[in-house]
Amino acid sequence: MTDAAELRAAVRDFLAEHDPGGDRLEFLRARFDAGLAWVNYPAGLGGRDAPRELQTVVDAEFAAAGAPDNAPSRNGIGLGMAAPTILRFGTDEQRARYLRPLWTGEEIWCQLFSEPGAGSDLAALATRAVRDGDDWIVDGQKVWTSFAHKAKWAILVARSDPDAPKHKGLSYFVCDMTDPDVEVRPLRQITGEAEFNEVFLNGVRIPDSQRLGEIGQGWQVAMGTLMNERVAIGGGNTGRESGMIGVVAREWRDDPEVRTPGAHDRLLRLWVEAEATRLTGQRLRQQLAVGTPGPEGSAVKLAFSRLNQEISGFELELLGEQGLAYGDWTQRRPETVDFTGRDPGYRYLRAKGNSIEGGTSEVLRNVIAERVLGLPPEIRTDKDVPWKELPR
Repeated sequence: MTDAAELRAAVRDFLAEHDPGGDRLEFLRARFDAGLAWVNYPAGLGGRDAPRELQTVVDAEFAAAGAPDNAPSRNGIGLGMAAPTILRFGTDEQRARYLRPLWTGEEIWCQLFSEPGAGSDLAALATRAVRDGDDWIVDGQKVWTSFAHKAKWAILVARSDPDAPKHKGLSYFVCDMTDPDVEVRPLRQITGEAEFNEVFLNGVRIPDSQRLGEIGQGWQVAMGTLMNERVAIGGGNTGRESGMIGVVAREWRDDPEVRTPGAHDRLLRLWVEAEATRLTGQRLRQQLAVGTPGPEGSAVKLAFSRLNQEISGFELELLGEQGLAYGDWTQRRPETVDFTGRDPGYRYLRAKGNSIEGGTSEVLRNVIAERVLGLPPEIRTDKDVPWKELPR
């Protein structure tokens, strides 16, 4: 099995042959081909079948050499959700086609899951995929789609069999976002920005070769995607006092005027909870090194969402009237979400979305109750009813 020393030697050999200060894209392509992209992936697909935890060893070596990275914040859905889904459910041809330009950032990805009538209850989605020879014709509307205005590809779940129960009549596709029958419209948020989009699919023709998994297996494939999404949102590899707790801790240290005994007690409680959540996320990443994401990621994502909202609210109270100022209400379509580099008002407003995106907190509590704690599931009367017969 490949160890850390072998990987460090491989990076040094690679850097001896490839100038990190040269053409950025050519450097990234060569790094992928050398198996130094995501080291836990198979050989030939950017990896070396190495343990996942050794990725930090490779990344540190490249960073120390001043090598360019693949700008992960611009393609979080591709790297964190689409790639592991393609690796697990895709064919050899699909892996060879999509993974390399995904990792290098040449092709940005988005996610077409949620709909106006199917947010928390994703299995109720109504976007239709009708088979037409070797193609599928897709009609419907998706919503809350990050990066749709930048994306080349989308991972898409659509209803391929309305006669089947809602969880069984779904199929999973890769959709070309540059197709003229795909319409993307911005959604302005409470922050003033249009980070999300709504997407209209007007008879989009998708080749069957762009289907991931078997026909009718869309729910199982989508669950694999969502488990990776929740880990990506809540289980990042970060250091102590990272994220919003670090911002508030610095404000506390820098401004003695905001300090009160009550605020001190709240800050310490939030700091301890943030650190416990961070360490739990680190442990989850270690578990992923020997397996695939499970329901534990839902717990980390749930804790992350609650803490972000509590910390951002505490920050506004700490700052008083200074926290009421809002820097910029201009509608923009940002490529990244930056909690720590913005003003307190932005952090407070943007954190409200954390309990919705990546699975609502209500749904995640059900996941934890049923799959982690083993509690009896809620009584459901719609699981075996054909989707077309369900009231809407």
